[in-house]
Amino acid sequence: MTAVAAESAVTPEGRPQPYAYRRRELSEPDWRRIPGWSDITSAEWESAQWQRSHCVKNARQLRQVLGDLVSEAFYADLERDQRERATMSMLLPPQMLNTMDVSSTEAFYADPVRRYMLPVFSDRRTDFPSHPVASRDSLHEAEMWAVEGLTHRYPTKVLAELLPTCPQYCGHCTRMDLVGNSTPQIDKHKFALKQPDRLEAMFDYLARTPQVRDVVVSGGDVANMPWARLESFVGRLLDVENIRDIRLATKALMGLPQHWLQDDVRAGMERLATKARQRGAQLAIHTHVNAAQSMTPLVAKATQAMLDAGVRDVRNQGVLMRGVNATVEQLLDLCFALQDNGVLPYYFYLCDMIPFSEHWRLSLAEAQRLQHGIMGYLPGFATPRIVCDVPYVGKRWVHQVSEYDTERGISYWTKNYRTALEADDPEALNRQYEYYDPIHTLPEAGQAWWREHAREAPEHAARLAAASRAASEALLHD
Repeated sequence: MTAVAAESAVTPEGRPQPYAYRRRELSEPDWRRIPGWSDITSAEWESAQWQRSHCVKNARQLRQVLGDLVSEAFYADLERDQRERATMSMLLPPQMLNTMDVSSTEAFYADPVRRYMLPVFSDRRTDFPSHPVASRDSLHEAEMWAVEGLTHRYPTKVLAELLPTCPQYCGHCTRMDLVGNSTPQIDKHKFALKQPDRLEAMFDYLARTPQVRDVVVSGGDVANMPWARLESFVGRLLDVENIRDIRLATKALMGLPQHWLQDDVRAGMERLATKARQRGAQLAIHTHVNAAQSMTPLVAKATQAMLDAGVRDVRNQGVLMRGVNATVEQLLDLCFALQDNGVLPYYFYLCDMIPFSEHWRLSLAEAQRLQHGIMGYLPGFATPRIVCDVPYVGKRWVHQVSEYDTERGISYWTKNYRTALEADDPEALNRQYEYYDPIHTLPEAGQAWWREHAREAPEHAARLAAASRAASEALLHD
């Protein structure tokens, strides 16, 4: 520990602080320690094309790369999960796999990045692997499409889903309903319109909806869109008079930083940033880093390249997950790794209620304790808000809960705006909307209640959803 770090670990009176800040020196783990990449050169490793073409897509390919660094039991565990539980197909760039601890099978099982990028059957819960009210599109984004792929949930903001693919697939993906290849458990939905037609419909809607000023460009991951096509789309957004904020969503800034370091991408981002600045708009990148070890020199280099190109900010939106970042120390280690290398810690979401996610999810009470635990260490502008994305409501800071039944793990939330589904609903701003803790985090009385009432819960949730939609469905179909 450096002298500065040692001093920061105690109060002026000499008592230990709950958390001791240490500036973490970034390192790119030596990929040559991995049998399948023992002869890969630096030039190959830093090539976006090489990274994409060598992604791991199944247990057989993982075995070819790792060999006997992990046991055959692990590969069997992974294969069973892919058959019986996985909501996302495997797609793991070498960059991400290389940050995992492969020193032993036990270390690999415990690794935070492995836990959410390569989930195995033994990770999942056996009592309630899915919450009784879990659903494929848990945030009901498709129900709020103004046109196909354009979710208009907030008064001034829209989400534009340009494509249904990513360079890497996270096990906990909130858009598992649409993104990626189908799995034995989930037959993915498909866009009905061809991409050019969908994008034209989006522009038509934005041109006639002047209250929209903020567009999140996502998917999928924008890094999977050919650069010329993405630059054209963002450039056209900047021509819409009412658009003042554009955020490009890409986990690939961390998962495939090589993409963002390509000459054509850097030059194109500079053109877009210049155009944004000239018309008084803000262009930012939102990425998705969940563990401090994911910040490597290449990720920091890609981040700086985007900032040098003129991007207003690079911000992080992480997801809280048990075994990944669910302690104060893990969360602060991650936030400082981000902040010290150009990425602004922005949000941490509670993991959404998708199928087979209960082993990851935290309760609202746990999230509230984490928010309390991280306060005061980071600069105020870089202290992330921990939020619950409440179905039919949107992002709510975890301390904004209206009521909270901690025994049954049901929290109740209100909102101050209507979604498009409630455009003519007089009760939208008075209704309470529900969110549910993982059942295994509840006291025994609460767990017993859910064992007895689990079959009723989906019907109850469906009634609430119907009440939220009924007032304006006819209007939307006009």
